[in-house]
Amino acid sequence: MQSLRFKAIDNLGAASEVNVKGSPKITAIFGENVFNLKVARQFLSDEAYKSLIASIRGNKKIDRVMGNQIANGMRAWAETKGVTHYTHWFQPLTELSAEKHDSFFTLKSDGTPIEEFEGGALIQQEPDASSFPSGGLRATFEARGYTAWDPSSPAFIMEIGQGKTLCIPTIFVSYTGESLDAKTPLIKALVALDKAAVDVCQYFDKNVTKVTATLGWEQEYFVIDEALATARPDIVMTGRTVFGHAPAKGQQLEDHYFGTIPERIYAFMRDFEEESYKLGIPLRTRHNEVAPSQFECAPIFEEANLAVDHNTLLMDIMTRVAKRHKLKVLLHEKPFAGINGSGKHNNWSIATDTGVNLLAPGKTPKTNLMFLTFFVNVIKAVHNYSALLRASIASAGNDHRLGANEAPPAIISIFVGKYLTEVLNQVETRVGGKFDEQDEAMLKLDIHKTIPELMLDNTDRNRTSPFAFTGNKFEFRAVGSNANCAIAMTVLNTIIAETLKGFKKDVDALIDKGEKKEIAIMHIIQKYIVESKAVLFEGDGYSEEWAAEAAKRGLPNIKTTPQALDAYLSETAKHLFENNAIYSHSELEARHEIMLEAYIKKVQIEARVMGELATSVILPSAVKYQNILLDNIKALKDLGLGQDAYINQLNVVEDISKHIAAMSSNVKAMIEERKRVNNIADTRERAIAYCDDIKGKYFDVIRYHVDKLELVVDDAHWALPKYREMLFLR
Repeated sequence: MQSLRFKAIDNLGAASEVNVKGSPKITAIFGENVFNLKVARQFLSDEAYKSLIASIRGNKKIDRVMGNQIANGMRAWAETKGVTHYTHWFQPLTELSAEKHDSFFTLKSDGTPIEEFEGGALIQQEPDASSFPSGGLRATFEARGYTAWDPSSPAFIMEIGQGKTLCIPTIFVSYTGESLDAKTPLIKALVALDKAAVDVCQYFDKNVTKVTATLGWEQEYFVIDEALATARPDIVMTGRTVFGHAPAKGQQLEDHYFGTIPERIYAFMRDFEEESYKLGIPLRTRHNEVAPSQFECAPIFEEANLAVDHNTLLMDIMTRVAKRHKLKVLLHEKPFAGINGSGKHNNWSIATDTGVNLLAPGKTPKTNLMFLTFFVNVIKAVHNYSALLRASIASAGNDHRLGANEAPPAIISIFVGKYLTEVLNQVETRVGGKFDEQDEAMLKLDIHKTIPELMLDNTDRNRTSPFAFTGNKFEFRAVGSNANCAIAMTVLNTIIAETLKGFKKDVDALIDKGEKKEIAIMHIIQKYIVESKAVLFEGDGYSEEWAAEAAKRGLPNIKTTPQALDAYLSETAKHLFENNAIYSHSELEARHEIMLEAYIKKVQIEARVMGELATSVILPSAVKYQNILLDNIKALKDLGLGQDAYINQLNVVEDISKHIAAMSSNVKAMIEERKRVNNIADTRERAIAYCDDIKGKYFDVIRYHVDKLELVVDDAHWALPKYREMLFLR
């Protein structure tokens, strides 16, 4: 029987391109499946519309009467689109979104069928909280949980095949109020940042009443043929290849980056972009990435909560649309060894309701001082909470990527560019730390004369920096491609809020002592620069020299997830999150438990897949080819030929035997070790054991021998699609 590998290769040429008509203008379809304010204005009464606006912009609670009116308006709009069902769409701690569909259909007491959607169903639902990861917050017999409508993220209609469902973005909490999702803490962090940033903005502009965190993510991903992916059990089960020898040609010619987009992929891109535009996802950029079969898309910046929802939606859309094109999207951080992995760069900034980007240098002394204030506070926050930032991007998948030759290292540092480094040095080295009203050079800091404007960006880029200033924003480059942005954004916004609160307290203390406001601000800025300059680094983050230098500076270098997650249980973390009303101690401990369990299960699944593939796929192929060679050797011997006639075959047989023996013995040892580790009661200890004693000891060793077998076994007998096929055949 022909193997799945060769069937997939044979069918590649027969793959028909999906006809993607597309809209002549993006603006003609953008947001057409979104219950945005423009739509709400058409389907809601004046009072219901005003209530919705007050909820979105002023965090006002919507009462039950208004809730009924808004729900009726949503249903009326949805029905014009052919929708029959609705769902509360939420983001539990599974790294995926979740939904349970209910129809508008119901029966009156007399049996009359009607369609209705009441405010109670819009505002709150009750999914089973014990069936989602809860870290011990919910037991099986404590099943109740609640999803609650988040009006700040508009409802949308999801089209799947011929079906359409009204999706209502919600938070997800337990019966006792603890958050069980990614969205609830993010919203709390955004509220904390808003308050802290407004308080600091009041030093400079009394008209500022709201500060919003913005996010522009860059989504990297791989696309390969679906049939080839299906023929790889490791991709099916883990999202990555656990075996596979590097192809002769990888990314060394650097010819894929920004190259011509392959036609089949181009059709897929256009298709998922159109689906995204209908849902209001403002995609702007698409291109080939560095590795073969790797691509990237990126949107226009949005308010952070909405941006997170849109990225979560996009990953779902891409996965589903790919099936229409007989393609497979790989969002794993490192699906192929030896070539670049995928990240999700989080471009973060903060803006006021007066239209000012607080991370953009201004053109007046006051706005420059405001920029410097927020710029230095971000540096201070990253310095003080670098271990927490590292924890926020920790995962089994990202461990394969961080520190490799295309991804930021596990050491959290900040790149700001030489011009702003000079500005910080000027402030830091002010003789005696003295500032007075006549000190024009320091107080007015005409940064636009110090820094040449190059379009929007006035700094170089450093791809080795996990946290880089790129002109008017910071780019958190270490987030994994498969991650929910909310986790990193919750930590980032919280640490900025906490640092700004401390800044205001420090400045007010000097003002209370009689110092002039501007002078007090400069003193605290200088103090923060001195305290946090260790986190600033302009060089090569991949170098061994940097690792040594970082250790001298006291910067943590936490390379694996189980150790990185410890930061969530530190006293620093407990105080930070409790002080800003983000997480209670029990919620932090629950999340730590959930993330450790997720790590254990992913490594466990990979170990099982490796063992199964090695035993039931690789071993038979190697033995079959070995027997062919042995038959050939025997035939040559029977002809009376000397060893010179079959010495090469004999060497290959010996080589195969050596690798089979090493592969099999290590698989057996790994299985026994897994049995031992599974009996470790403490979750953290079990996670560390899976990391060090299973993944660390066996994964690379088993892979080495399997990949060597791939090089010598007859290609016709090798069952798994090879890298050269998955990466280059489409």
